[in-house]
Amino acid sequence: MSEYPVRPTRFPLAAPATNPPIRKYRYDKTLLNDQSATPIMTDPFSDTVLVTGGAGFLGSHLCERLIDAGHDVLCVDNQYTGTKHNVSHLLASRRFEFLRHDVTFPLYVEVQQIYNLACPASPIHYQRDPVQTTKTSVHGAINMLGLAKRLRARILQASTSEVYGDPAVHPQPESYWGSVNPIGVRSCYDEGKRCAETLFFDYFRQHQLDIKVIRIFNTYGPRMRPDDGRVVSNFIVQALKGEAITLFGDGQQTRSFCYVDDLIDGMMRMMGTEKGFTGPVNLGNPVEFTILELAETVLRLTRSKSPIVFKPLPEDDPRQRQPDIALARSTLSWEPATPLEEGLEPTIAYFKSLLDS
Repeated sequence: MSEYPVRPTRFPLAAPATNPPIRKYRYDKTLLNDQSATPIMTDPFSDTVLVTGGAGFLGSHLCERLIDAGHDVLCVDNQYTGTKHNVSHLLASRRFEFLRHDVTFPLYVEVQQIYNLACPASPIHYQRDPVQTTKTSVHGAINMLGLAKRLRARILQASTSEVYGDPAVHPQPESYWGSVNPIGVRSCYDEGKRCAETLFFDYFRQHQLDIKVIRIFNTYGPRMRPDDGRVVSNFIVQALKGEAITLFGDGQQTRSFCYVDDLIDGMMRMMGTEKGFTGPVNLGNPVEFTILELAETVLRLTRSKSPIVFKPLPEDDPRQRQPDIALARSTLSWEPATPLEEGLEPTIAYFKSLLDS
């Protein structure tokens, strides 16, 4: 049973299956446990979407876009790294519902689509409790896949470029299997996400589940946490405070930075692809920058006089990371549209408003 209380929700809650199974009805009296029945897509269940990790950085933007597109959204988050403040502007909407819940425990609701985003994504947060991080990726995937199987719902897994580890192939295509340390300090996240992908494809092969898998590369934008330790938020906060900009290593390691609006567009396009197209599909910006170039750009845009200091590179930190997005271009007609400086401007404004308040 979840440690978080489940409050009443507009989205119908279904009882767990017992032996014999409980017979639950939709409003049109179609039996939910009739596996031969055609999925019902009529109101009130039409276009109802579950977003796990929905109060986080990416999840909150996704919830916003889904509501704008006319969907009813059930946002589920345990608020470990997500905050209700990120979705506070959505609470008045009749199409939005927030539920505090940990995905490592089962969830019984009625939806047509599931976006599984739940997992801390920054090293500071996922290394704080590495066992829980692995459980969130693995148990969370099992629970959401089980829900999707029962509902015959389409489900998308937000995987990560970290499945490629410290890559020996550059840029990284989806066919590359990666180079990951299975016992390092980052392994709780890297291997947890790899295991989640395995589970998704096993459910696809064994249960013919309608799955979609994306691999997200470095993404930035408003609603990032100022304390998440990621390079964009670190540099912006340090520059705005007049503190030294901390570069790990020599600053020549490379990253590709995708603005959040572009990423969410690609995610929703992937969910809308035809049944049978599973991915994985890389979503990220193929334009590559060194970490030193990013620091210099942030200093220029913030007009900060902060010095740059160099520190030793953390364990298992990849030297280069750049997505090959040929598959996204051909199947989703997608590629990022926001240049780095254009995306940094609202991101800097967001952090400045946080610090000022």
